[in-house]
Amino acid sequence: MSSQQAGHSQHGGHGHEGAGRPGEGHDHPSPASGRELTGLAVSATLHCLTGCAIGEVLGLVLATWWGWSNGPSIALAVVLAFLFGYSLTIIPVLRSGIALKTAIGVALAADTVSILTMEIVDNAVVLAVPGAMEAGLADWLFWASLAFSLLVAFAVTVPVNRALIARGRGHAVVHQYHH
Repeated sequence: MSSQQAGHSQHGGHGHEGAGRPGEGHDHPSPASGRELTGLAVSATLHCLTGCAIGEVLGLVLATWWGWSNGPSIALAVVLAFLFGYSLTIIPVLRSGIALKTAIGVALAADTVSILTMEIVDNAVVLAVPGAMEAGLADWLFWASLAFSLLVAFAVTVPVNRALIARGRGHAVVHQYHH
């Protein structure tokens, strides 16, 4: 059984009743082993990275194309990263038959700290790379700095997600809605 399957089966017995907010009234035991916990954290971070990368890349591509300055470029990238990151959680949760309000709450509880960590790190890295924010879409520096920033953000966010999941928080709250 894979670590992701183990994480899903361990939370599979939870019902949806009696939950005021995501995570309330539900026991979210931490994975039994360090490897399993790390595997779940990597999986959660890859999920976060997917949404963040879509939003980040789209935001920076559009802002660069439109000739925006650093502040508005980063703001657009961050907003889109959160939008796509939350969407990648909300859509599957909605498919499990949960109401939109609950699905939004689940996404907020599951992904906010992870997305925030990833966005702070990847934008800080891009800003730290000389010339990256001024590079054009056809410039290798634009794409290399963006890819590098997402890799660094992934590496920093895995331990954050691991700590959250170990406490039954973060991405752990979404597992009860997977079928």
